Formats: sequence, structure tokens, C-alpha cells
Amino acid sequence: MQASESLISLDTIRAAAARISGVALRTPLVRAPFPRVAPHGGEKHIWLKAESLQPIGSFKLRGAANKILQLTPEEISRGVITYSSGNHAQGVAYAAREVGAKAVIVMPSNAPAIKRAATLALGAEIVEVGVASSERLAKSDELVSRYGYVTIPPYDDEAIIAGQATCGLEIVEELPEVDLVLSPVSGGGLLSGVATAVRQLSPKALVVGVEPELAADATESFRSGKIVTWPAELTSRTIADGLRTQSVGVRNFAHIQAYVDRIVNVTEAEIRAAMRAIVAVARLVPEPSGAVTTAALLFHAHELPEYRQAVAIVSGGNVAPEMLAEILLERD
Repeated sequence: MQASESLISLDTIRAAAARISGVALRTPLVRAPFPRVAPHGGEKHIWLKAESLQPIGSFKLRGAANKILQLTPEEISRGVITYSSGNHAQGVAYAAREVGAKAVIVMPSNAPAIKRAATLALGAEIVEVGVASSERLAKSDELVSRYGYVTIPPYDDEAIIAGQATCGLEIVEELPEVDLVLSPVSGGGLLSGVATAVRQLSPKALVVGVEPELAADATESFRSGKIVTWPAELTSRTIADGLRTQSVGVRNFAHIQAYVDRIVNVTEAEIRAAMRAIVAVARLVPEPSGAVTTAALLFHAHELPEYRQAVAIVSGGNVAPEMLAEILLERD
């Protein structure tokens, strides 16, 4: 697979890493010896990239900070706006607060209360709309026209992709022998960025996207070679609220086509079981969206390439306490 000149470079990713170093954390790789994968201490090793430990509990801070830290003083004075179900909202609010910019977030009515509350606590203003991604985008465009805000897209933007790519940069720098990296995929910001960084640094390593089978628009897009959109009533069925985007972004899809090996789907029951496994084995708290990669390793080994050193990105940990308690009390 050859990248075209329009794809982001390793130099751009390294510049992003330097830029956001004072805002986003360099998160650890946590060893996760899941018995289901290697019950007798075999040669397969799994590591979890703990993005749940970011200041906002999600990888989204990386891209938001990279974008916002490049704004001019005039743009900062106008304020920023985005459309998000929660984690990108918090990333934008956090990064905007760092530079003293007003932050406006267009959020769906079904966004988790814990993410809404965290966004408000960071000083952002929330504008609520319906559950469809298209509704959030339309309202954001309307407010930009009315007030002149600067848009911070959730995924389909080069600066956002480069910021998310710093997660992949860290993985290879800490574990040069990694041969498989799994990333959640929705709009494609994290998967496109991570794949771009990993494959440029370690061409033999493979990158696999993972998404819920109830919101598998990216899978359909990847297999058909063109972007496919799913209606909100389908994508909103999954417990993984961070993966309910209706279609992958144009720029993201170009990077995914160039660098991603395959995309795997997981069930709702597998996501819940993976959350329990992560808590039990790694002592990390994952939200459903952050557990899909572990679900793929635990339940879809037959769909994955052979590996010795795998990294599953735990993309976020912003789960409502009552949901986490309910899931932890379930039996596999």
C-alpha cells in the first residue's frame, strides 16, 4: 500500500507530538495477560494503550489540542465550536480553556450524562440537538455563520488526524517490536492517525480497526472501497456511544485505505465482556468504545493476523458509574 502526497507525513506527526506535549499525556502501555488469549503463558503478548488516563479520559484531547494550539490570536478571540457526543467535546473544551478561547459544543440529546457534565465543568457552552450526526453538523454550521466561531472538526481534518497519530507514534517508540495494533473506528480520526504513524515507523506491523457490528458503516465502507453512510437509528443502537458516527470522514478514509489491513466487528455482549476483562486483568476502567479492541482480541482471533506483540488501544474511560457497575456484575 502506497500513501499519496495528500496523506500526513511522519514529520507532521512528530511536530504534533511536540506541540501537544504540555497538554496531552504520553500514556503508558499496560501489560494485559488475558487467560483466554494465552492460557498457558504462550508467546502472544497483549498490551493496552491506556488513553483512558488522559486528563479528559480519552484520546480525543490529542487532536483537539493539536488543532487549537495552531489557531491565531484572532481565531482564538472568536471562540471555537465543535459537534460531538462527548469525548471530543471534552477535548475541545479542555484545549480551548488552555488558550483562553470560548468553546461551544453541539451535542446530541442521547449523549451520556457523565460526558455532558464533564464538558460543562470544563467551561464549555452546550447546544443540544437530535441524535443524528447530520443534525449536529447542520447546527454547528448555522452557529458558525451567525457568530463566526472557528470549527474544530471531530475527525475529518489533517490537524486532528496528526494529533491522534501521536498515539501510534508513542506505541512504536515504546514497543518497537509491535506487530499488531488495534484501534476503534467511528469517524476514523484515531484509526487513520494511528495507522499512518505505525505503518510509517514500522512497515511490517499491521493495523486493524474495530467497530460494533451494530454501527459497522466503516466496515462496509472499507470493503466496498467507498464511503457508506448508515442512518442514526442504526448506529445509535450500540452501547459504544463514542462509535455512533454515521460515516467515516473523507480524509480519514484515504488514510485508512492506505494503511489499514482490515476492520473487525464485535457484538454488544463481547464489548461488555471485554470491559470486565480489562478491569480484572489490567485494572483500567474502559468505556464501551474503549473496549472494542480488546473484544476483538478475545473473541475474534480467527479474523486477526498472526502476532506476537499486540497493542489494543483503550480509547477512553468515560463510562457512567451505574453502567460500569451493571456490566461488572454480569456473568460471562
